[in-house]
This record gives sequence, structure tokens and C-alpha cells, in this order.
Amino acid sequence: MEPQDRWMQEALALAARAVGFCEPNPRVGCVIVTADGTRELGRGHTQAAGQAHAEIMALRDAAARGEDVRGATVFVTLEPCAHHGRTGPCCDALVAAGVGRVVASLTDPNPLVAGQGFARLRAAGVTVETGPGADESRALNIGFFSRMVRGLPWVRMKIAASLDGQTALENGRSQWITGEAARADGHAWRARAGAVLTGIGTVQEDDPRLDVRLAPVGQQPPLVVVDSKLQTPPGAALFQAGRPVWIYAAEDRAPERAALEGRGALVTQLPGPGGKVDLAALLKDLAARGVNELHVEAGFKLNGSLVREGLVDEFLLYFAPKLLGAGRGMVNFGPLGELAGAVALEFTSVEPIGADLRVLATVKDRGFS
Repeated sequence: MEPQDRWMQEALALAARAVGFCEPNPRVGCVIVTADGTRELGRGHTQAAGQAHAEIMALRDAAARGEDVRGATVFVTLEPCAHHGRTGPCCDALVAAGVGRVVASLTDPNPLVAGQGFARLRAAGVTVETGPGADESRALNIGFFSRMVRGLPWVRMKIAASLDGQTALENGRSQWITGEAARADGHAWRARAGAVLTGIGTVQEDDPRLDVRLAPVGQQPPLVVVDSKLQTPPGAALFQAGRPVWIYAAEDRAPERAALEGRGALVTQLPGPGGKVDLAALLKDLAARGVNELHVEAGFKLNGSLVREGLVDEFLLYFAPKLLGAGRGMVNFGPLGELAGAVALEFTSVEPIGADLRVLATVKDRGFS
């Protein structure tokens, strides 16, 4: 492996450590090395929102080691920011530190940056290169790119099913189809999300918490409940997790809304056709709240509505080596009149997780620049 590739892989590994801890900011890693690339001087990754970005953490680390970064090369997985948000511009901090070269994976899609960080570095005489680790960095930040480019979160639908595609028995019993390893892996994907979404049917039938318990997380992701008639019980287990609860309704029922708001829920009315919640408007609202990745764990009816409206980007599927026969399926939409109407997917990963099989599949033509 070339030294440049080695250092960028180190930066990408650092960026991965920010998953579940830095929402809604992108996951960024940074490594500062000597100009000849032979020795590391400092490293860091994005901290919680409002705290230091990766470049600042790496500069602090170098200072703590007593290292001089003048003329050094900086490997960073996203363009250094150029705007004043909760923190100051990272590009200015790098210029002030006197670094000589910046190697970045990607241009920041945020319109407030979008090449301005690179421009300010070059104007100060810093050499800028881009490209190494681009695919990995984009995959790590697919939700951030989606929100910046499309104004929508990246929607990932998680489903646990038997090999014949059943998510529950006919009587609704579903615990547990998959094994402990798959459940722990699912919690790691919850931790990655900016919010977890479910429907009122799941709340009423299973009374789930839908929080992260089996994976490390900086803060619990908000829970989104699609509840057209405000039927969420104020005593539901979902209120026990100590995280924001956002309920979207189609009807405004004052007593029910007051009871839920009394439990700390934020209730938003977004009426759509047929007395249902406008799901497309819901996604736009979540993006406005800073949600990059939306993790869906719902029943086959809400799953079907999201798929039918073309709102799902990716499927996270766990298949158990079991056959359940007649039961409840994964996604309820259709029936289709012809095969050409099928939702076309591309497999991106197939991997055993314990005794089960995890399949990642992206909806075709979901790319955006």
C-alpha cells in the first residue's frame, strides 16, 4: 500500500468512529503527517455537534504530542469547512497552523462550503489534492450527501424475516425470528441513524422501545412515529428511552395531542390523501431537522406505503434459516399488473451474521451527484 493510501485509510477508520456520535454533521477523519509521509503527527475525528471537527482534533492532538505541523500534509476524508456554524472554519485553522498540503477525499456538498474550503487553502498557498478514499467517504456519509443534495434523508428500511419472507406469524407474533447476533447488528445500524421511524401499528402491537441498547451510541436517535389519528398511548414504552419522540399525524385531535405533548412528544400535523400522513412531506421535514439517515423499522403496511411512493433508498434485510409458511410479509404494496413494475434493486452486500444472513440492497437509479 502506498503511503498516501495508508494515511487515507487511517483517516477513514477514524471517520467511522464518529458514527452515532456526530449527527447531524458528516463523519470525518483526519490524520496529519510529516511532509515526506513517514511519520504521524496528529489524528482526530468529528466530535458531537457543536464540538470540534476532525481537523481541529488532529491539530490539538499534534500540539499535545509537541509536534510542529508547519509544512505537514493533512489527510482528511471531506473538504475542510469554510463557514462559521457552531464552530469556526477548519480551512482557516489549517492555514493558521502552517500546513503545506491537504489531501481530501471529497468536496463538501454543503452549499455553505462546496469548494470554498479548497479555494481558501489554495489562496493561502496550501497545495490541495482530492480523490483518495472518495467512494468510502461518500458511503460513510450517504445520508449527509442525500440531505445536502436532495433535501431528503437517506431512507434505509430494516426487515427481519424468515427465508420465505415472513416477518411474523398470522397472529402477529415475531419475537424472535432472527438470532442475537442479527439483533445486535441491527442495533448498530440504529445507532448510525439520525432518526428511527415506525408506525402506530407496531407501537400498538409490540409496544417497542426502538432505542439503541446493543451497540455504542453517543445519544439515542429520535424516534419518529407515523400516527395518523394520534393513537399512540401516553404510557407507551417508547417514551422510556430518554430521547426525542416526533409524532406525525393527519388529524389534529386536541386531547390526544395534549396528552402526548405532556410526555414530551413533538406532534406535527401533515395530512395527506385518504386521511393518512403525507410521507413525502414527512421526509422533507426530517431533513429540515437535520436527519441524514432515516432507519425504518415498521410493519408491512407502512413499509408498503413507503415503497409504493418511491421513498425508500436502501433495504437492510436479515433472513433467518427458517420457513414460517402463511404469515405476515415484508412489504405490502401492489398487486402489480406486470413484472416490469417491480422495484428493481442492486445487491451491495451479502454476509452471514451469526446463523442468519444479512442482505443490503439499494434501489436502482438511486444515485445522485
